[in-house]
Amino acid sequence: MHYDIVVIGGGPGGYVSAIYAAKKGVRVGLVEKRDLGGTCLNRGCIPTKALSHSAHIYQNLENARNFGILAENVKIDWQRAQSQKDAIVRTLGKGVENLLKANGVSVFRGEAKLEDERSIRIRYSGGQQVITADNIILATGSKSAVIPFPGHDLPGVITSEEALALSKIPDSMLVIGGGVIGVEMACIYGSLGSRVTIVELLPRILPRADEEISSEMKKILETRGIKVFTETRLESVEKEKDLLKVNITTSDGPRSIAVEKVLVAVGRKPDLEAFADLKINLNNSGVIVDDFMRTSLKNVYAVGDITGKFQLAHVAAHQGIVAAANALGENIKMDYRAVPSCIFTNPEIAHVGLTEREAREIYGDDIRVGRFPFVASGRALTMGESRGFVKVIADSRWNEILGVHIIGPGATELIAEATLAIRLECTAKELVDTIHAHPTLSETLMEAAMDLLGTPIHKM
Repeated sequence: MHYDIVVIGGGPGGYVSAIYAAKKGVRVGLVEKRDLGGTCLNRGCIPTKALSHSAHIYQNLENARNFGILAENVKIDWQRAQSQKDAIVRTLGKGVENLLKANGVSVFRGEAKLEDERSIRIRYSGGQQVITADNIILATGSKSAVIPFPGHDLPGVITSEEALALSKIPDSMLVIGGGVIGVEMACIYGSLGSRVTIVELLPRILPRADEEISSEMKKILETRGIKVFTETRLESVEKEKDLLKVNITTSDGPRSIAVEKVLVAVGRKPDLEAFADLKINLNNSGVIVDDFMRTSLKNVYAVGDITGKFQLAHVAAHQGIVAAANALGENIKMDYRAVPSCIFTNPEIAHVGLTEREAREIYGDDIRVGRFPFVASGRALTMGESRGFVKVIADSRWNEILGVHIIGPGATELIAEATLAIRLECTAKELVDTIHAHPTLSETLMEAAMDLLGTPIHKM
């Protein structure tokens, strides 16, 4: 059985590239060993945001009295929350399946193994077959990274995937890793009543975020009772009656914390098993690709987490389109200048472009920074969500927007305007000259740009 393009992996990078190619009129096959939609839809982005929304609703009900709503005896039906999450995942998964079918993509439910640059062996529970292709797109994604500390295999030491399917809300949880996954999980379970502790080896949580953003998030977490230990090393985990004793070394010395669950959230690593037997060029981050998503093997492309660029579903999807287009003879390059990142904490965090530190490393002191707090936003106050701020960074010569960093309500939606601004090389004045509706959260970006230009209106 021969195809013009075969895609290995049915996550955002894989199914998007398959559908794009199929719409161009070529014969496309897709191999998926687990669930269509990949980690993002089934075990990552979507289920996490579903539980995060449940936690957010619960918090709103807890604070409803401030808005004149008396919600007495608010309780959490955890099984219902889990059922809602699972229903959303099933709906979206079926949607991906239907899209592939509607576009004529042949879907193989099995485990793929590349035999060479043109041949793929697919193993099923009841047999195997070999298919061939003129072009292959690798989209095999990533899997949870594991650190082999003493006690890592004890019952109660869980991955982020397992944390999304717990049968009950734990009384206490220690999160190993203060990155995006760790902090999102800490916010979910902390909001639902767990006593949560975060342990991070680096000097700050969310190390890829702007320093002011991660500092603000740490303060917010601590005001909500979530303990945060940075520059702290995990030593071991031991069983202690019905709990787990976690031994750590902080800057003040060793200490132990007893918890019900230990969540290991130290990141993810590329899943390279499908092509482990081929001599494809790799680096420490994954598969080496050029701007056209080509690997070192002729007619073999790679997209998504395995490329080590960004572990983001929206980047994988865009890479998938670029790879499919180039496999069909087009000449399209990936452009990473404006890649938004979203963190679904409470409050939300989003950023695009350079951090202040990165901007200073490139431009020295020739940059300008503007800020605007959500506490000065009429819309944020009406929502009862006024923590956080918007930060805009520009070069001082042209005032071209270099980076935007947001922590506050609606951050993950507000970042779209900032992403377009960087993509189109907008200046701070162009943001200011754009009329923003009132009262909306979007005004905060305009106000931060006004502050950058030295003409703030609603800021002292």
